[in-house]
Amino acid sequence: MPKLGRRSMKRLEGVDPRLVAVLQKVVKYYDITIIEGLRSQERQNELLAQGKSKTKFGKHCKGLAVDIAPYNYKTRKIDWDNRDDWHYLGGFVLGISAMMGVNVRWGGDWSSPSLDKSVMMGKEVRTTSDNGFDDLLHFELIEE
Repeated sequence: MPKLGRRSMKRLEGVDPRLVAVLQKVVKYYDITIIEGLRSQERQNELLAQGKSKTKFGKHCKGLAVDIAPYNYKTRKIDWDNRDDWHYLGGFVLGISAMMGVNVRWGGDWSSPSLDKSVMMGKEVRTTSDNGFDDLLHFELIEE
């Protein structure tokens, strides 16, 4: 059974415990690696300058976001170009977080509604076709 390794656990230091709990549940069924959790403002500024982030004061700086990737333990690689893997992972994390009652937004669907009864009853439609900036690694807590 997959589990978070030492490097991934180190990268989760300072991340909100609700988000950590979701990822610990996800990794029981889906092999993932943590790319980045809490980050400094300096790192956020670098990513903004590189066009890899769109916000100056991102949720990573508050420990409210993580970047994760599907990990293939057989090849010991991340397939950065396989969009299907990223979308599957996005749906999986959103499903686990909904099951746990934790409001999470995925960077592959920025306009996704918060977890409420209208979503659970199928009244809201999830779509990635309106995404202006794909950040398929990114998951963040929705603050309400």
